[in-house]
Amino acid sequence: MSSKIYVGNLPYSVTDDSLQSNFSEFGEVTSAKVMMDRDTGRSKGFAFVEMSTPAFAQAAIDGLNGQSVDGRSIVVNLARPREDRGSSDGYRGGRSSY
Repeated sequence: MSSKIYVGNLPYSVTDDSLQSNFSEFGEVTSAKVMMDRDTGRSKGFAFVEMSTPAFAQAAIDGLNGQSVDGRSIVVNLARPREDRGSSDGYRGGRSSY
């Protein structure tokens, strides 16, 4: 099991530090990062938190999923790996080259 957690439906007021503080109640946090919009510098409303062990990650999920943060019910679950965005050759057409 992974120890990386997805946190969604976050209020825009949440910071990396406040996230780390909330999750540290469930074990050692190795990283906490709120995803920011590159153009506006504003929170995108979700984050990733990495706990030091899978057991700490599960404890945080069990303890925080559905909890209210500044009036918003947050979603906390295991982060899924990013989808593969295709091969490096750049062309994914439907026709064969023959």
